[in-house]
Amino acid sequence: MSLPTPESPAGPARADSRRAKLHPDVLKLGLVSFLTDLSSEMIFSVFAVFFTTVAGASTALLGLIEGLADFSASSLNYLAGWLSDRSGRRKWFATAGYAFSTLAKLILLVSSSIVGLSVFRVIERLGKGFRGPPRDAWLSSIAAKESRGYAFGVHKALDKSGAVLGPLVAYALLKLLGESASTYSLLFLVAFVPAVVAVVVLTRIPDQRGQPHARESVRQNWQQLSPAFKRFLLPAGVFALAYFSLGFVLLKAHGVGFGMTDIVLLYALFNMVCVVAAPLAGRLGDRVGRSSIVVLGYAFYAALNVWLVVAASRWEMVGIFCLYGVFYAIEESQSKAFIADLEPERRATAVGVYNLVTGGLYLPASLMAGALWAVAPGLAFGLAAALSVAAIVVFGVLQPAATGQR
Repeated sequence: MSLPTPESPAGPARADSRRAKLHPDVLKLGLVSFLTDLSSEMIFSVFAVFFTTVAGASTALLGLIEGLADFSASSLNYLAGWLSDRSGRRKWFATAGYAFSTLAKLILLVSSSIVGLSVFRVIERLGKGFRGPPRDAWLSSIAAKESRGYAFGVHKALDKSGAVLGPLVAYALLKLLGESASTYSLLFLVAFVPAVVAVVVLTRIPDQRGQPHARESVRQNWQQLSPAFKRFLLPAGVFALAYFSLGFVLLKAHGVGFGMTDIVLLYALFNMVCVVAAPLAGRLGDRVGRSSIVVLGYAFYAALNVWLVVAASRWEMVGIFCLYGVFYAIEESQSKAFIADLEPERRATAVGVYNLVTGGLYLPASLMAGALWAVAPGLAFGLAAALSVAAIVVFGVLQPAATGQR
């Protein structure tokens, strides 16, 4: 009996089945991310407004701290990726990063001053920077090429499911107990629990070791990265200058009339849209090519920033947060799948370099946004839109996927 070909009736169904099938560890890693984001987003959903209105910090300081936090998250990326590829170990480095972020949250249990909040925000991101490249390389190694975008999309959906529930828990606490210092202290204590559980779950997932490159120095490691990946770094860097903290969008919502508890709900809406959109974006990337889906993410971001320039009503902000969820689903999952295509041998390093370059540029991006915000918020959003369009042009000129995977 002959096997069905892709052109036969059974062919597409079988191909779709292969694309839909996920390795069980994709879901387990997704559970770890779910618990971690449940913890983190309980805190971050209130952080920008708490930092500026309760603790009394300025928006300029918020821009500085958010930029430093993003830089902190990227500062260890290259080192973590290189060490992971050099040793072939994924689980150990990922676990260390998750554990460090969990321990950093203890700061919130003993201090709510501007200094304490600032130190927490920066230090907590160091753990994120150390765990990201090994975990993403781990994820790409257990995801089949034909369904890699879908696997990253499902992982991001689980990750952001925690980001949906986290703000809702924060909202419930604030609504039931009121916006007092004791409520925030309880919120920070509750947020600590799922972070601990996430580390425990991760320790029970078997490692998926990569091919070690034991004698490879940092310089040799960089030289071995593919030209296509290196070309991708330029448009990614241009776009990173536009990609300032979501905290400024939350402040925009506050400025058009949303209260603190309502802002938490807006943040949950953003994450809910991301949960739905991430697997769909992954499927679309698997079919049309991940270079196209990356450019689509840049276009979405340009569009929402143009809208933010003129938005003046609560309903417009609801639409903007929905659009932001679609953008985030594309950018935060499919760029990593695209990198895995471009750099099959040293994926942890490639993700680390990408995060280092983009994260290093998030600092000036947030500083520019904070400075322009003090003059007129529309200027910050206008610059972001212009830089997003520039990134699309640079991507089109360099064609980073021309010699890589589609």
